[in-house]
Amino acid sequence: MLQKGTLYLIPIPIAEGMVSTLSSLAIESVPEIKHYFVENTRTARRFLKLVQPSIIIDELQFSEIDKHQGADVNTLRQWLNNGLKVGVMSESGCPGIADPGAELVAVAQSMNAHVIPLVGPNSLILALMASGLNGQSFCFNGYLPVKEPARSQKIKQLEQTSKKENQTQLFIETPYRNNNLLEDFLKNCSDNTRLCIAQNITAPNQFIKTKKIADWKKQKPVLEKLPAVFLMLG
Repeated sequence: MLQKGTLYLIPIPIAEGMVSTLSSLAIESVPEIKHYFVENTRTARRFLKLVQPSIIIDELQFSEIDKHQGADVNTLRQWLNNGLKVGVMSESGCPGIADPGAELVAVAQSMNAHVIPLVGPNSLILALMASGLNGQSFCFNGYLPVKEPARSQKIKQLEQTSKKENQTQLFIETPYRNNNLLEDFLKNCSDNTRLCIAQNITAPNQFIKTKKIADWKKQKPVLEKLPAVFLMLG
C-alpha cells in the first residue's frame, strides 16, 4: 500500500526580501517539493526561485487558494494519496496562523498524513515577544468590526476581558487603516491600558513600542501603510 504523502507548512518572510529570517531547514526542504498550495502563483514562483535558484519552476505544480472558496481539498487528497510531498505557502508569515492553511492541514490530519511545520517568522509571536505584555495568556482577535458602534463596543469589551483575565489582546488591520485603528484605541481605552504597536517586524525600519494610552495621546505617531500588529493589555 502506498504510504501517504507529507504536507509541509512553509513560512515566508514577513518583511520584503528578508530571507535570512527563515530557518535553513525551511530553505533546504524546498527542492524536494514539487506540488504547492499558494495564495498567489506568481509571487510563490518568485519566492521559490529566490531561495533556490537551481529550481526548475516549470516542473512544479501550483494550486491557488481562492479567497472566497478556499483550497481545492480534492487535489490535496489526490496528491497525498499518491505519496507526494506537498507545500503550503501564504503570502507572508506562517500558514495556518492568521493566514490560509488550516483547512489543508485539517484534511491532511484526517488522512493520517505527515504534517511538518517549518520554522520561520510569525508577526504575532514576534510582536508579543517584544511587547513586554503578558505572554502567558493572550488572544488573537484578527480584525475588529469595521463599522460603528460595533467597533468601539468590541474594543471596550476586549479591554475589560484583558483587565479581568490579565490577558493580552492582539489585533491586525489593513495597513491603510492603521491610523484609524490607533485613533479608536485612544478614544475607547482607559489611560492606564498599555498598547503596543509593532509595525514592519524584522525589516530594518521596524517599529515596536509599548506605552500607556495616556502616553500615546501625548505623542501620537503617524503610522505608515505597512503591516502592523496591535497588542493591548488592560
